[in-house]
Amino acid sequence: MILGNVTRAAEQVPEKLYTFKATPDVRSLGQLFAHVADASFAVCGTVSGEAVPEGSVEQTKTAKADIQQALADAVAFCGRTFDAIDDATGAEAVTLFGSIPSTKLGGLAFNNAHNNEHYGNIVTYMRLNKLVPPSSQQ
Repeated sequence: MILGNVTRAAEQVPEKLYTFKATPDVRSLGQLFAHVADASFAVCGTVSGEAVPEGSVEQTKTAKADIQQALADAVAFCGRTFDAIDDATGAEAVTLFGSIPSTKLGGLAFNNAHNNEHYGNIVTYMRLNKLVPPSSQQ
C-alpha cells in the first residue's frame, strides 16, 4: 500500500517540482522518491538474497521518467520478496545495512516503516505546492 502511494505521488507531481526542496539542506522531492527506491532495493535485496541494480538512483537520476521507472522496478522487486516470505523464511536472520541484525520479516517491516516516514515528507512537499497526496484523494 505504501509503495503504491509513493508511486502515485511520483506520477502526480509535475517534473518541474522534482527539484523542489522545503529548505535548502534537505532532499529534493525527486531525491525523496529516488531514496525510497534505493532503500527498497537494499532492504528487499538483503531479505531475498537477489542482486540489486548497481548504483544509487538518488545519486544518478534526476529526470521524472527515470525515477518513476526505478520506483516501479523497486515495487516489483519488493513485491516478489514479500510474496516469497512465509512463516519459516520470515524468521530467518539477516543483517540490514551491514550491521543491523534482524529477521527477514523484520527487515520487510522496517522497509514499510521507512517508506511511510518518507511518504510523510512527500505529503508535506506536495501540500506546500498545493497538491493533494494520493492517500487523501477520494
